[in-house]
Amino acid sequence: MKTKKFSTLLLAGLCCMTLASGCGADGAANPAENSAGETQAGEEGNEGTESEKETVGEFSTQDTEGETYTQEIFAEYDLTLVNVFTTWCSPCVNEIPDLEELHNEMKEKGVNVVGIVLDAAGTAGNPDEEVVEKAKLLAEKTGATYPFLIPDASNFNGRLSGIAAVPETFFVDQDGNIVGETYTGSRSLEEWKEIVETELKGAGK
Repeated sequence: MKTKKFSTLLLAGLCCMTLASGCGADGAANPAENSAGETQAGEEGNEGTESEKETVGEFSTQDTEGETYTQEIFAEYDLTLVNVFTTWCSPCVNEIPDLEELHNEMKEKGVNVVGIVLDAAGTAGNPDEEVVEKAKLLAEKTGATYPFLIPDASNFNGRLSGIAAVPETFFVDQDGNIVGETYTGSRSLEEWKEIVETELKGAGK
């Protein structure tokens, strides 16, 4: 009986900690492990996994305000933090104010922040207008001034395809190359600042 009770409490605790850091991209809570056995956002949050060298490629898309963006958005900064999130994910939404503060603090160091609203991608390449409106409201409520981009038809050269949990964050250099590590799960401002400093050093900046 004691063993069963302990197991139940342990499972409940793991679920609570998982919900605090990330969500499954299909709307479910982000599990501690995926089918490949890789640890995702959970108790301590993962420390990032090595990204294979790839690029976001050429693209043209709009943000939630209707402004057009291309791959040139990355050329203006040494490093861009790209935060992929959904409007229904509480950990995603909760870290937006910290990302906005990071955006303001790190500009002088050549670092930009860009959001991608994963659930804004509708059918037949058209945005989901209902989700776009929700994202606009989120930006207003959280004070976010960095752009919330809508996925283009290519999912940014396939980079967004297969994302199993959000938020997911990766880094892009000024040439459009995806560099450094990929981070699953939300983090605090101080944690992001430390990560960005590490990624800058890794990029030789």
